[in-house]
Amino acid sequence: MAQLTPKAIEERLSSLPAWKLQAPEIERVVEFSDFVAAMAFVNKVAEKAELAGHHPDIDIRYNRVRLALVTHDAGGLTERDFDLAASIEALL
Repeated sequence: MAQLTPKAIEERLSSLPAWKLQAPEIERVVEFSDFVAAMAFVNKVAEKAELAGHHPDIDIRYNRVRLALVTHDAGGLTERDFDLAASIEALL
């Protein structure tokens, strides 16, 4: 899959306002009421990621979850990253 151009990245990010470009990846931080809620969310993300065959980097700090997406094989951001980000947003 081909890397997206900077313009395409900007356009795709406009439909995902909670996601931010932190080159070379996009990231989203979500806070929950407690650790159990954060873990429940992470488990749902894991299911989506497995179905997509594309896996985010996930950092869990008690009730705070940081997700980062980049297509390592392509060396940058691709449609796969934004498709998975949109699927993750649908969980919230």
